Amino acid sequence: MIKRLTLLPALLIALCANAAEPAAPAGLLPLDGRPAPALKLADMDGHATDLEQLRGGWVLVHFWATWCGPCKKEMPTLQRMSAQVPATGLRVLLVNTAETDDEVFTFLPSVAPDMATLMDRDGKATERWQPRGLPSSFLVDPQGRLRYLALGGRVWDSAEYVAFLRSLSAGR
Repeated sequence: MIKRLTLLPALLIALCANAAEPAAPAGLLPLDGRPAPALKLADMDGHATDLEQLRGGWVLVHFWATWCGPCKKEMPTLQRMSAQVPATGLRVLLVNTAETDDEVFTFLPSVAPDMATLMDRDGKATERWQPRGLPSSFLVDPQGRLRYLALGGRVWDSAEYVAFLRSLSAGR
C-alpha cells in the first residue's frame, strides 16, 4: 500500500505534464528531441534560409521530389494548411532533394503555386537529416529540437492536422 501511495504523486505529475501538450494526430511519430541537423539552403531565386535563424517558432521541414507520387498528392494540402496556420507560429520549409531548378520550376506551379522550395541540389542536407523515404516531414520545436516525424504522404489540411499545428504554434 505504501508503494502505491508514493507512486501516485509521480503519476499525477506525469499526467499533468502531458496534458499541456496536444495529442499528435495519428501518423505523426514522436521523436526524442535531439537537436535538428543544420539546414541552410537557398531557393531557386537565391534567397537563403537558415533553420537556426527560425528558432522561437515551430518549423515543418518537408523533404520532397518531383518524381515522388505521394509528394505530388500531398503538396496541395501543404499549401492549403500553410494558409490556415499563422506563419508567425509555424514556418513551412519545403526542401527539394537533388533535382534541377528546371524540374522543380515546371512541377511546383501545378501542385503548390504559392509555395517556394529550398533547393538541396547536391543532396547533402537530405543526407544529414536522413529521411527514410519521400515525402518525409519533421516538426522542429522553437528550441531547434526534432519533435515529430511524418513518413509518407498525408492530408496536412485536414481538421485534425490544422488543429494540432495551430495548438503547437499558439503554445510556442
